[in-house]
Amino acid sequence: MKTLKIAVLPGDGIGPEIVKQALQVTQVVCEKFDHRLEYQEGIVGACAIDATGSPYPDETHKLCMQSDAVLFGAIGDPKFDNDPKAKVRPEQGLLKMRKDLGLYANIRPVSTFPQLLHKSPLRADLVDGADFMCIRELTGGLYFGRPQGRSEDGNTAYDTCVYTREEVERILHLAYNFAGKRRKKVTVVDKANVLASSRLWRQIAQEIATKYPDVETEYMFVDNAAMRIIQWPKSFDVLVTENLFGDILTDEASVITGSLGMLPSASIGLHTSVFEPIHGSYPQAAGKNIANPLATILSAALMFEYAFHMPEEAACIRKAVTASMEAGIVTEDIADGAKAYSTDEVGSWIVEYIGQERK
Repeated sequence: MKTLKIAVLPGDGIGPEIVKQALQVTQVVCEKFDHRLEYQEGIVGACAIDATGSPYPDETHKLCMQSDAVLFGAIGDPKFDNDPKAKVRPEQGLLKMRKDLGLYANIRPVSTFPQLLHKSPLRADLVDGADFMCIRELTGGLYFGRPQGRSEDGNTAYDTCVYTREEVERILHLAYNFAGKRRKKVTVVDKANVLASSRLWRQIAQEIATKYPDVETEYMFVDNAAMRIIQWPKSFDVLVTENLFGDILTDEASVITGSLGMLPSASIGLHTSVFEPIHGSYPQAAGKNIANPLATILSAALMFEYAFHMPEEAACIRKAVTASMEAGIVTEDIADGAKAYSTDEVGSWIVEYIGQERK
């Protein structure tokens, strides 16, 4: 019997509701496969600011460091969005967590669901069968570069994009390793015709590509990549890029599947990995029991796969999610006029399905 130790960070908005369902799914999978689950909750985001003044308190960081994985909900609260003078914001907790845990890579699988093809803004023939992985560098670039700030008169602002060889090498090696287990193609996205930091990325990518001769490498400017994701999403296998470009492209890629409520992500790196849905805290739905828990449940599948190296357990969760969609047990955002089920009902149905399925 293996012990799985996870930190549970529900966060703000709908975070507690969706994480509750993913945790219940995690529990039933552990029971089914004879694992021992140990978990402890921590606070992060706006609720942590209210309680401690910090969006990522030291106690929460300590909990994460002592765990094998982190199951994370969402952060954000309108009261901070509407206060331009706020000195501390929930989103700063997410950046600090990434930095302190060494989460240098955000992994976002992008795949389509047959039941949602009609909801995609693209034609079904363009997206049907799309299956690629976006790998975004997470701890460098403009978001963390120094100097950063504004002039004394407030009329000029500046950010600095900084990357080191070490940061670029480790994310590229990760991309090639993933590609080697998939369809053996890496697309390196940059803006090397304009930016010095991108020219460093391309130089290092050209060096590293020679070490993976069985993997095809293509280089693409970010503006072209943005077009290609819409024109021909099935042409990608593993797409790797820097922080800001990755932030934009992964959101663009996510909508082609038809619903933000379906897409999970993993942030992995030097210490404890974090698994979370890509959608935000959706405060308008908080407490109403209507939020779609499937992205968070699928994030738990990624946790079993990447943190615990248990592909069978991950496949069990994905099969249950697919079954729930085929049975029409879904929340209002994807019910498409049919009966909509609550967050709790969807989670409970998946838990029951897993419990009844044979190994």
